[in-house]
Amino acid sequence: MPSALARTQQHADQSSLSRWRGPVVRHRPGPVSVLHIDTERGWRGGERQVLWLAESLTRSGNQCVIAARPNEPLALRAIELGLRVLPCSPRWEFDPVAASMLSRFIRREGIQVVHAHTAHAASIALLCAGDAQTVITRRVDFRVGRDWVSKLKYRRASAVIAISDAVADALVASGIDSRQIEIIPSGIDLTRCVPTADNRTLRLLGVPENAPLVVMVAALVRHKDPLTFVRAMKSVVSAIPDAHALMIGDGPLRPDVERAIAQSGLGGNVHLAGYRNDADTLLTAADVVALSSREEGLGTVLIDALWMGKPVAATRAGGIPEIVEDGSCGLLSPPEDGPALGSTISRLLMDGALRTRFSIAGRVRASAFSVERTASRTALVYERVTAAARHRKEVKAFPRLLPSQLISFFS
Repeated sequence: MPSALARTQQHADQSSLSRWRGPVVRHRPGPVSVLHIDTERGWRGGERQVLWLAESLTRSGNQCVIAARPNEPLALRAIELGLRVLPCSPRWEFDPVAASMLSRFIRREGIQVVHAHTAHAASIALLCAGDAQTVITRRVDFRVGRDWVSKLKYRRASAVIAISDAVADALVASGIDSRQIEIIPSGIDLTRCVPTADNRTLRLLGVPENAPLVVMVAALVRHKDPLTFVRAMKSVVSAIPDAHALMIGDGPLRPDVERAIAQSGLGGNVHLAGYRNDADTLLTAADVVALSSREEGLGTVLIDALWMGKPVAATRAGGIPEIVEDGSCGLLSPPEDGPALGSTISRLLMDGALRTRFSIAGRVRASAFSVERTASRTALVYERVTAAARHRKEVKAFPRLLPSQLISFFS
């Protein structure tokens, strides 16, 4: 009879596959040549996904090239992993010079699929793909822009990959044909080694040794709603005066966040760490991992947290409930409700037995989100769109014959 852990593992695996309507792996697809386009600056969850996806696809025999800005983290890390990088620095969303360079590369290399990983990348792909099939990954759960150009680039794509049901729903609400959409959740590297955070690093960031610690890894931007997290921590510190929080990430809302921390009297408890290369390491120090998003495509940092055995306190925004099962491996609260989020954080900090239970369930839950699964399902999308293109080409090439001509043709 299977153990309780095995039964929980089986349930997590089945529930993940039944909820998402993405392609089911039935066989190993043939190798494909793919140009991944992501010309964003900096290093965020989307860039990490591009890197891991390209690496996993390459390991399984596909030929992957990443078009990225030179000297930006994605390009540098891809080169470190031995992946092929094509320098690409568009000056604006529809830069014809960048598009022309990519178009020549696609024709010269015989690229079969152009995979755009951001909205701006989709604009470039619209101009440069030529005979290659375009696949777009959509990672945000708000609607596509209302202008005709924004909608055109999605409607012209051979397939659109949504990373969650919430993202797919937003695409359909934007007028994108549901038949174009494949739902493939992002995945993480479940085999990587993450060093444990040391006390000296935490002290330098303002966190005393053995203090109850909440960590949030998120850019300081509107849809991540960092001000709600500050309001939540005001509630937490009222209940647990020695609690501390690390906010890892930077962005345009930093001055607003600094002001809110000061006005709430939380300067000694809430610490802005800014952008960090060791964000994963700092997550290992957390007693609770939080995310205060008002909009969220999926929230892969929460998969990281579950994989590390960290209980989660987050909002119900977007695709977050598709990762965190409320009451099983974390606690969810309404978006934009600081006191409610603070209450869930406080509950977790004060209940060690609950944290332990969530930790065990979280590790099992995270096992359903491997990057290898994401890559294998993405490869099936590539196979489908390239096979459809070959079929269209064959139909077009076959001569239109009259019935009498068909008889003689086959006689």
